[in-house]
Amino acid sequence: MVVCGDDALAERLAAELRELYRMRVTVVLPSLPATTDSGNGTVGRARVAALLARTQAVVNRTANSEAAPGIRVLQAPVLDEEALAEAGVARADALALVHDDDETNIRAALAARRLNPRLRLVIRLYDRKLGQHLADLLDQAAAVASPGLDPEALDTSTTVLSDADTAAPALVATAVAGTSKVVQADGLLLRAVERTPPGRGEVADPGLCTLALLSSTANDPAGEEGSDASGQDGPLLLPDDRAVAVARGRGTIVLETVTHAGPTRPPGRLAGRGLPLASFFSRRLRWSLAGLMLSVLGLAVAAYFTTGDHPLHAAYVTLLDLLAIGDPATGEPPARQVLQLLSGFAGLLLLPVLLAAVLEGLGTFRTASALRRPPRGLSGHVVLLGLGKVGTRVLARLCELGIPVVCVEEDPEARGIPLARRQRVPTVIGDVTQEGVLEAAKIHRAHALLAVTSGDTTNLEAALYARSVQPGLRVSLRLFDDDFATAVYRTLRAAHPRALTRSRSVSTLAAPAFAGAMMGRRILGAIPVERRVLVFAALDVARHPRLEGRTVAESFSPGAWRVLAIDSAAPDERLPDLAATPSDEGAEHPSGLVWDLHPGYVLRPQDRVVLAATRQGLAELLGVHPRTRPRATGP
Repeated sequence: MVVCGDDALAERLAAELRELYRMRVTVVLPSLPATTDSGNGTVGRARVAALLARTQAVVNRTANSEAAPGIRVLQAPVLDEEALAEAGVARADALALVHDDDETNIRAALAARRLNPRLRLVIRLYDRKLGQHLADLLDQAAAVASPGLDPEALDTSTTVLSDADTAAPALVATAVAGTSKVVQADGLLLRAVERTPPGRGEVADPGLCTLALLSSTANDPAGEEGSDASGQDGPLLLPDDRAVAVARGRGTIVLETVTHAGPTRPPGRLAGRGLPLASFFSRRLRWSLAGLMLSVLGLAVAAYFTTGDHPLHAAYVTLLDLLAIGDPATGEPPARQVLQLLSGFAGLLLLPVLLAAVLEGLGTFRTASALRRPPRGLSGHVVLLGLGKVGTRVLARLCELGIPVVCVEEDPEARGIPLARRQRVPTVIGDVTQEGVLEAAKIHRAHALLAVTSGDTTNLEAALYARSVQPGLRVSLRLFDDDFATAVYRTLRAAHPRALTRSRSVSTLAAPAFAGAMMGRRILGAIPVERRVLVFAALDVARHPRLEGRTVAESFSPGAWRVLAIDSAAPDERLPDLAATPSDEGAEHPSGLVWDLHPGYVLRPQDRVVLAATRQGLAELLGVHPRTRPRATGP
């Protein structure tokens, strides 16, 4: 694996590939002289030097480990074909281009595709449309360069990702479920939850399935994580039902879907068919209109009985009197004259009601595109601070899950304002550090606070103030500096031990998605379990003899792999990448995954399954050998 980048995402991605997937990694960094001459001077040199020092520390730690391959570090002033060739792109399995500059990543991607048509490319781009066109172009170039080979056999893919898109699911899961150990499959968020051993007489909830049995010393303060006094080495991954039943005093890791137990987000949208009357007129105006209609009906009935006219003619004469366009009832019977006076009086009452209805209707249509204010009785919602690149994606995911949310944004022209307006999400425009802004977002009755603005101090100040208002509030902060995030987490955790606090950096949350894309589109993600790792993958049953023609129960290999779900969608309607983040701009795609599987279901060649596996189990299932030890290198 080759990683090219100059920020924290490159460092995190290299560590993810080394520690979770046990891959050999080459990191290409910009050289110090080139950064010094670029105009940024001391700032750029300090940043690259710090990144080089951190990466070198990872190399030193790897050198002392026999279980993981090492990390090779190169420096190149320009990321051209010569630098890519020196990094070994021609023989590499995958290349990640994670520079903050889109133009640098695009140029390197075009050069890398010429060097190695079979290379898996993972490119960091902010422009989605440009990324889609670039991916199609690079995949077409790979197909032209290798015309005689099957694209699936090549496993050639170009994946364009944005760190904001990939970090959004983990941020949402942190706010809703309190964990960032999530895997995304066909738009559904799955989380790994640690369960303590059940007490006597209690029955443990297995969730979707039991992923692992923890070591007996995992919850023992005197024990070491991953050790077991009974002689077992570490946790038991993917146990069968018998192993789970006989386990005593051991915690479990179960798989669950990320759901929201609180109130659902009200639709509140005026667009669509069947516009409700309640959205158009206020309650007081509706009662006024109903009273006048009953009055008109009563007058028409009275005219029918007193004059003896036909019912339609009586109603017609009543409306003429009501609108003051009838002739005076001179020479008519007294009953007719009284009814005309009552109808004229009702007409006087009708005029202001009609005017109010017109004005209120115009106001409703005028405010249909305006931002909503938080309703009075709102509670149990998520307060989202910031509607930039990350905040927009987080808001889209919260809306997809039906979670009530209130947004706070200082800039009325921010990127996420149109999405909030389109989804009719309550939004407060103002500086979150100013007094009264968080109160307007109903922070005292909120379920969680998600601070994802671009300023670390702004996020921290908002979190501290929110905790002073509601000490038990669930807080998740977006912080750029990992050391600062660790210090904030420890301090807030010590000050509020009963409240859930999470401090996250976007690079840390985005690295797993980039690493999964480098491993191939079949990899959905990985979840660490103590010192071991479970990998989630999507595989076509065809050409896998361990799966094809076997039942779900027969395909289960304890300690190696386990089928979790089957994609019920037709092969031509399936998403090519189940781990892709849904787009709020495209058409909605209903999930076709079936999780409640019958053990006797026979897996067919046209089926696609989602499974959990160990690294060794997945390698055995795919017919490859995992690289568990570094290749010998010369001095």
